[in-house]
Amino acid sequence: MENPFISLALLLLQLYEYVVIAAVIASWLVVFNVINARNEIVRGILRALDALTEPVFRQVRRIIPPFGGLDLSPLIVLIALWFLERLIVWGAARTGFY
Repeated sequence: MENPFISLALLLLQLYEYVVIAAVIASWLVVFNVINARNEIVRGILRALDALTEPVFRQVRRIIPPFGGLDLSPLIVLIALWFLERLIVWGAARTGFY
């Protein structure tokens, strides 16, 4: 039987991974004029994605600023989320909580 708290933590981390990926794809779609950022619904979605990801990206950018127009903060956040998931699973298995 799995620990429900561990499962919830892993689910929330996975959901945030999807939010980060959606924010990256949305930013590409705006840059390449695939979607119209002036559309009210699109603008709302972009604002929501920005509100969910920008505080975390900003913290990463304070340590590793964009260079040459390339922002690596989403990649670093995804790697950190992956590491945190593995750390939770490892710690839970090691202590017998998983």
